[in-house]
Amino acid sequence: MDTNTPATPGGNGSDSTIKTGSSNYDRTLSTTSGANSPGGSAGMRSQLTGLKADLDALVNRAPGMSDDELAVEHAKLMAKYNSLRFAAKGLASQATQQLSVGYENASRQFNRGVETTTGYVKEKPMQSVAVAAGAGLLLAMLFKRR
Repeated sequence: MDTNTPATPGGNGSDSTIKTGSSNYDRTLSTTSGANSPGGSAGMRSQLTGLKADLDALVNRAPGMSDDELAVEHAKLMAKYNSLRFAAKGLASQATQQLSVGYENASRQFNRGVETTTGYVKEKPMQSVAVAAGAGLLLAMLFKRR
């Protein structure tokens, strides 16, 4: 079976070429390692668009195909779908790891701030009370105006 077969004319009377064997999805997959690339989500979007185009092309050609040809095309699309799904899982895993690292960093900084504030209050309790009273007075004046 030829991988670049002309499709039936579209609604506007123009012919288009269907790429089933070497779609944009295959080229994007070979240049993008999914979750490991910096632009992983853009690559995934491109791959998904290619998969949709391949599926649309198959739907248009399906009435004129034999059962064996349909089975072969179905297997190709499922292979592309499975590799896209695997890449999406990798991207989700990477995002989860980055979120976890960010949470740990934020938690560490917050705890450091609490320790610093606690140390300051223990060293200079009267100044801390004065600062707290001043901040309270300032907030009271701001809320009183509104």
